[in-house]
Amino acid sequence: MTAATVKVEQVSKSFGRKTVLSKVDLQMEEGQIYGLIGPSGAGKTTLVKMMVGMDLPDEGRIEVLRTAMPSLSMLQQIGYMAQSDALYTELTAEENLKFFASMFKMSRREQKQRIAYAAELVHLTEELGKKVAVYSGGMKRRLSLAIALIHDPAVLILDEPTVGIDPELRQSIWKELIRLKTSERKTIIVTTHVMDEASKCDQLAMVREGRILAEGTPEQLRQQYDAADLEEVFLRAGGVTL
Repeated sequence: MTAATVKVEQVSKSFGRKTVLSKVDLQMEEGQIYGLIGPSGAGKTTLVKMMVGMDLPDEGRIEVLRTAMPSLSMLQQIGYMAQSDALYTELTAEENLKFFASMFKMSRREQKQRIAYAAELVHLTEELGKKVAVYSGGMKRRLSLAIALIHDPAVLILDEPTVGIDPELRQSIWKELIRLKTSERKTIIVTTHVMDEASKCDQLAMVREGRILAEGTPEQLRQQYDAADLEEVFLRAGGVTL
């Protein structure tokens, strides 16, 4: 039986009078890509921020690797790519990677190897010497993904990682994510609006107005909603009559 690496138990969160999440229960397992899909404002980003420990639930509990979040000790085990890029634009891409690598327990040799791996994965090897200020939006997203991978984390939490990235590179990134969950047994949590990306996930949760409307494999959800594809599942789950 596979081990649960992330548990979300009865989590609720409000900002002022607005309820963003309501009694959410989820479980992500080792060696699994878990997709969170839903419209903007559904609560996906708030949920993943609480998994990382950047925010606290009003009610409920989140555990990562059997440790209650937030936890400083877990940051070594979690790679997080936010929806908004948090980069030092006056530094080069290589300097950004070195800075973030220095925050984790790695030797200089390991840092060099991880920087080379991450840069190659996102096709930035030839651009490492440029200041991030001159990077396009897509290049910044690629650098943010490289930073999330820099310390070889056990859990990857990626908030819309491929927005602004060209289709060829997006396919390459997903190939690597599948390798990481298969060969290295990493737990990968992805939020996405892209249904062909959602179909690559092992498990999906459909989030709308802070609630989980449906959960299961892509095929289970298609069968549950008698739908031809995930886009139709999403519309039916949201109450749209086709």
